[in-house]
Amino acid sequence: MEIGSIVHFLENRAILVTGATGFLAKIFVEKILRVQPNVKKLYLLLRATDTKSASQRFHNEAIAKDLFRVLREKMGTSLNSFLSEKVTLVPGDITCENLGVKDSNLVEEMWREVDVVVNLAATTNFDERYDVALNLNTMGAKNVLNFSKKCAKIKMLLHVSTAYVSGEKEGLILEKPYFMGETLNETSGLDINTEMKMVEERLSELKAWKATEGEITLAMKDLGIQRARKFGWPNTYVFTKAMAEMLVGQRKENVPLLIFRPTIITSTYKDPVPGWVEGIRTIDSLAVSYGKGRLTCFLGDPDSVIDAIPADMVVNSMIAAMVAHANEQPPFETIYQVGSSLANPLRFSCIQDYGQRYFKKHPWVGKDGKPVRVGEVTVLNSMASFRRYMAIHYLLPLKGLQLANTAFCQYFQGTYLDLRRKIKFVFRLVELYQPYLFFKGIYDDMNTEKLRMAMKESKVEANVFYFDPKIINWEDYFINIHIPGVVKYVLK
Repeated sequence: MEIGSIVHFLENRAILVTGATGFLAKIFVEKILRVQPNVKKLYLLLRATDTKSASQRFHNEAIAKDLFRVLREKMGTSLNSFLSEKVTLVPGDITCENLGVKDSNLVEEMWREVDVVVNLAATTNFDERYDVALNLNTMGAKNVLNFSKKCAKIKMLLHVSTAYVSGEKEGLILEKPYFMGETLNETSGLDINTEMKMVEERLSELKAWKATEGEITLAMKDLGIQRARKFGWPNTYVFTKAMAEMLVGQRKENVPLLIFRPTIITSTYKDPVPGWVEGIRTIDSLAVSYGKGRLTCFLGDPDSVIDAIPADMVVNSMIAAMVAHANEQPPFETIYQVGSSLANPLRFSCIQDYGQRYFKKHPWVGKDGKPVRVGEVTVLNSMASFRRYMAIHYLLPLKGLQLANTAFCQYFQGTYLDLRRKIKFVFRLVELYQPYLFFKGIYDDMNTEKLRMAMKESKVEANVFYFDPKIINWEDYFINIHIPGVVKYVLK
């Protein structure tokens, strides 16, 4: 594997990016615009009704963010003219043919000009409606592939998946493709067309029964979990992403294909600003709840490895891989698992420790203006201990509320119903996240390591496009970069 100048490769390239206002997509777009202002064109596909609403959305959800501060300062007053020249906003929808782009002239232009397609559009909700996840994550990937096939100058389709398509495998998990119909538990009968048909039939039944929108949503969520677990996947998200890999792998034909499987993506390590993040990532919900004084226990195996990787490292590896495979003869399919569990493992107990130390030194200020005092929490290292804890602290008090004289005190009734909903919600969340709290897999990243070695040997822009997890000091990263970033950008 040989890598030339990445900045030079990006010059005069036309790149189509789907899901352009997503967390990772914005970091990808910002990086290219900042390091290579002579990129020919970035076509950014985002959900919008027209160009005007697409422009408003892109400005509000991307350019106005602190992520683009360095680029704004660099370009100054010429930023708007620069963006109008280099960026074409494309209102569309990957669940539709031709990506839902209504402007036929723009479609023809992209087919004529685009060199690289980067598919970042997805729903990452573990508990998503099955119809939504199947259409967006699975069939959407097929639509992006079909569009890529029509691009005359296509050098590759880079499809972003997730490492957790592995389900609950243990041991060393290799960078291997999934073949059509393959399942994790050797159950036969997985067919994507059958899954689509099943969803359509279930929706028709629900509408015939005059089900409410809430009832339909719940039924679709339950169906997704049921179908995922039937074939060995723990949730709807990873199941639909695994099927997407099967589809694009089987139908790629002459389109060069790169599949990226990042692990848990965290805030930026340093570029363009350290600690930039959007939304509560999987591992952050525990730290945030603890800091606000709402968490009395941690659930998880303290010795298990939590595979985290900063977002800028994921983006840098994607761009490096584009260059490494640019001149490779199609068809090919290469899978990159981008994580840290093999090279620089992070223990669950360490995350707990970093959160406690940070919020003791920098306490969260509550609505009353007073700092929230945090202390030690109970560590529950098994599902059995979690159920015992819930029974003692919540289920028994709940039973007491249920037996209370609600006619005498209506407040009790409200408290009972509210607490029952919360407990039901907690159990569903734990059920969804349990596979990752006790995860026993380590992600092999041999292809990603080869890419790192090629970068090192080429001595070209290695400091600009860094993605080696071995350089991360987890203690420093979490206490001085990541948790402060979550507080600043998410909790505000």
